[in-house]
Amino acid sequence: MNQEIEEICSELALLPDDANRKSLLSRSPQLVNMQVVMQLDDAVRAAVRVDVRKALGLAETALTIARELGEGEALALASRAKANALWFIGDCKSAVALFQEAGALFERAGNMNEVARTLSSSIQSFALLGEYDNAFAAAERARRIFAELGESWRNARLDINVANILHRQNRYAEALAAYDRAYRELLPHRDSEAIGVALHNMAVCLIALDDFNRAFETYRRVRDFCQQHEMPLLMLQADYNVAFLYYLQGDYTKALELLRSTRDACLKSGDTYHLGLCDLDQSEIYLELGLIEEAAEMAQKSFEHFERLGMGFECARSLTNLAIAVSLRYDQTRGLELFARAKDIVRHENNQVWPNIIDLYRALVLLEQGELTEVRDLCFSTAEFFRSVQMPGKYVLSLLLLVRVCLRTKEIDQAVRHCSEVSRVLESVDEPILVYQAHFLWGQLHETLSQPEHAYNSYQKSRSALETLRSSLQREELKIGFMRNRLEVYSRLIQLCLDRDLSESSAEEAFLYVEAAKSRTLRDLILTGSHSNLRKSLETEADRHVLGLRKELNWYYHRIEREQLSQDKVSLESIDALKLEARTREHELTRLLLEAPNSANLGAALRNSSTAALEEIRHALGPEGTLLEYFSIGDRVFAAVLTSKTVQIIPLAPSSVILQRLRLLQFQFSKFRLDRGYVTRFHETLLKATQAHLRALYDDLIAPVENLLQTADLVIVPFGPLHSLPFQALFNGQSYLIDKFNVCYEPSASILAHTRGKAANCSGPSLVLGVDDARTPFIKKEIQAVAAVVPEPLVLFGSDATEHALREYGHRSRLVHIASHGYFRQDNPMFSSIKLADSYLTLYDLYHMSLPVDLLTLSGCVTGLNVVADGDELFGLTRGLLYAGARSLLLSLWEVDDQSTSEIMEEFYTGLKRLQRKADALRAAMLNARERYPHPYYWAPFKLIGRVLA
Repeated sequence: MNQEIEEICSELALLPDDANRKSLLSRSPQLVNMQVVMQLDDAVRAAVRVDVRKALGLAETALTIARELGEGEALALASRAKANALWFIGDCKSAVALFQEAGALFERAGNMNEVARTLSSSIQSFALLGEYDNAFAAAERARRIFAELGESWRNARLDINVANILHRQNRYAEALAAYDRAYRELLPHRDSEAIGVALHNMAVCLIALDDFNRAFETYRRVRDFCQQHEMPLLMLQADYNVAFLYYLQGDYTKALELLRSTRDACLKSGDTYHLGLCDLDQSEIYLELGLIEEAAEMAQKSFEHFERLGMGFECARSLTNLAIAVSLRYDQTRGLELFARAKDIVRHENNQVWPNIIDLYRALVLLEQGELTEVRDLCFSTAEFFRSVQMPGKYVLSLLLLVRVCLRTKEIDQAVRHCSEVSRVLESVDEPILVYQAHFLWGQLHETLSQPEHAYNSYQKSRSALETLRSSLQREELKIGFMRNRLEVYSRLIQLCLDRDLSESSAEEAFLYVEAAKSRTLRDLILTGSHSNLRKSLETEADRHVLGLRKELNWYYHRIEREQLSQDKVSLESIDALKLEARTREHELTRLLLEAPNSANLGAALRNSSTAALEEIRHALGPEGTLLEYFSIGDRVFAAVLTSKTVQIIPLAPSSVILQRLRLLQFQFSKFRLDRGYVTRFHETLLKATQAHLRALYDDLIAPVENLLQTADLVIVPFGPLHSLPFQALFNGQSYLIDKFNVCYEPSASILAHTRGKAANCSGPSLVLGVDDARTPFIKKEIQAVAAVVPEPLVLFGSDATEHALREYGHRSRLVHIASHGYFRQDNPMFSSIKLADSYLTLYDLYHMSLPVDLLTLSGCVTGLNVVADGDELFGLTRGLLYAGARSLLLSLWEVDDQSTSEIMEEFYTGLKRLQRKADALRAAMLNARERYPHPYYWAPFKLIGRVLA
């Protein structure tokens, strides 16, 4: 194609419709000839793996010219060119119609070579639509024609397309052999496009055959090959599949990073099919990470992509993920509607397993809505199906749901019968989450039958299975969560201990169950350190072996689930083989963990952190410390009071009463967001109203245990909504709690004990970062005041206060002080953030930082707020900072006043300079501030967490 014609064709390709192209062609009649159509056909093949939008435009141009030319072969060439571009972006229905039209035109012209080429090209579209008979028929006829014409090279390309059908039918070994045969036969022909595709598809097969090391290696070859031969779209597909490999191995961080970049590239290139796959996989990962809003958004996007492409099975998977996310957001009615839509789609796809999986999800949602009759019918149906196809995990889940229905309807004999069947099946199924649920339901049955000792024994077995589950790498049986609060077993054990008697031994046992349930994941994080740091310090062969086994196990667990939930017929033999491979690695991992030497960092990290013994907690408290730990059972709040000598558990007010009082207090604090004139004018009224609410909370939370608080140091372990309460400001009508005690906080008593000896920088600079704006005019004054009193100040202000600076200097600093806005995300705490000069530092970012500082202060707004999940798991900046290595934290609970904060910070660090303990220094600073600012809003917004009493 000469340059002038090429330029005109490129211009034609950019035009929006046929009318515009005809208009331009009328001014360039030299383009209306067969030679140009042939050249455009070649251009489409070259462009389709580089820029699919350009390829479509060129194909449309070829069609316009062919129609003007009125020749059958020209129209056939152009139709096939457009079909090739369409299937590449996933529009297989349109592609099939065009392939068939092109084939008929070539055959009418007697050009059998082109007939065979068109048949070969149509195979992939037929396969993606599930029309396998048509795909094989097209392949067989094309093979005969190529053989008659002596086109061995064409038959090598045909092998790739036939292998694609075999792969879709789970005939992976046959497919791999066909790809490999095609690859070797194509090498002498230097067919770079076909060689790249063959390599790519070999890697896909190796994933299915669980040869993940060869799969990674093959994808690297694909990527290098595509880069060398300028095939960016095929390279894009390779990137997607590498991201999928990381996902299968449980490395969500790498998977998400690669999926995001691949998704952006898909948007630019117009590759709708892989764009949909990226969104679908991201929704899966977000569901597993508990990021429900993000999961819903990605599932919705993936559904829209696949709906446009007419891909039913992928639509159903997307809708199922969306339904799960919507149900977890408590919009259960819409969740049920989405499940029903997904089920209709998979029925039309002739899928066996997915309709029953969806029915199980529906039953879980309907159970929460109290639709017991429908739940019963669904579970009987799913139980029978999963039993018949030998899927024991889902069979047991169906039965466990039936037990829960029977417990609600008081059909105890039926519940016992179903539970007995569950126990029988679980004798040969090693799935701790199901064992945990079964024993828990046995405990509930025994309680219903007034058998407290039997209930206690069942709950103990359930707890033991839960501990096993925590160390197991297996994923959830169902993403929606069979029991949203797995920690209910601890509540039942605590209640049974309290019902038994009020002796010291019962109180101690109950306290240890409280601790076992609190902040378990956070405790594990703090003790094991960040995964990135661990990977950098894999010192032993055992560490490397353990890491490899973890990846392999994640791989097999994902593969088992995908095999069970695949589009095609379930292969019991394949599932059994995968389970055998997984069990082999589980046993090997267990052996390694038991035998791992002390030097094996990762082996140690894989073991669960244990609940601290009472003596460890008491030792961390010291003789002058009292630990006051709150928890709830049902609607009743309790307080456990632990001193160096005693443990006592005291019942308090109902949770609902305390929550209402807390809301009223927060409403009072919210008034300070109004203009300063209002606050100044009604200062006395605001103070009295706030004190009234603080007194009510004092009466609920402190007065019942006041006689037990006899030491100077008070460590508060809140629960749920109490994490946002400034205990130091609780008011008895005459004085505040801080007047009598040094008040500090911990996520759990065990974290207090375990972090007592936590390593931190004992020397180094004091890094002071400040980012100001119009709302915070005193920040510059604050960091100047702080810098004047801290040792070895390194001050970075404004544009210098960057994330890079925090990473570079933070890991070797003794103190870090950040004066900036904090942003609390109630909807998604993962993205609560600290504003820096060049970025917003989120929980996710903190997970990838090393900040082993003695004290880290965030003096800005709401930096200490967290979303509190089941088990008092804190999700917010607190979690990220402790995980990053900080030994102690000073954080804020609400939108602080700029000026009073500056003064408190200066006095706090001055106290530290006089070698006061952190708790003493903060108390003195708060008391001094109260003299100038009587309202607690100004003097009580800060909380100390971590090692602050030493």
